[in-house]
Amino acid sequence: MPWDTAHWNNCVCLVQIQSVQGLIYFSSLVITAARLRVAANEKAEAEKILQIKKAEGEAESKYLAGLGIARQRQAIVDGLRDSVLAFSENVPGTTSKDVMDMVLVTQYFDTMKDIGASSKSNSVFIPHGPGAVRDIAAQIRDGLLQANSTDGM
Repeated sequence: MPWDTAHWNNCVCLVQIQSVQGLIYFSSLVITAARLRVAANEKAEAEKILQIKKAEGEAESKYLAGLGIARQRQAIVDGLRDSVLAFSENVPGTTSKDVMDMVLVTQYFDTMKDIGASSKSNSVFIPHGPGAVRDIAAQIRDGLLQANSTDGM
């Protein structure tokens, strides 16, 4: 007989299973901590990728700005060369040195005008007078010649 009381001496009666609340709480803390660690690693990787992309963008921007400046300078040189050639052809007896001296004087006066016209410029003291412009032109020319001579070495 299954309901015999002699049989019950060897059995344990389970009415309700209760888990220990503290065990559930601490195991959920462990799981939460593990998930937070994974999330922190993922966030750090995302920030690293953003910094890398930002640096790459800045490098590309600076590269393109450098290309733009180089093209601008090349256009200026081409324009000066064309102007010197055209002026030398149209005005007999002038040399390219005469034309470059005139260009330097023009740039000198343009610079003086720009400095005077700007309300935010600081005072700049530049030697001024007929001889000073010639001295500035000679200094620029000598500097270019010295730079060219060192490049050839």
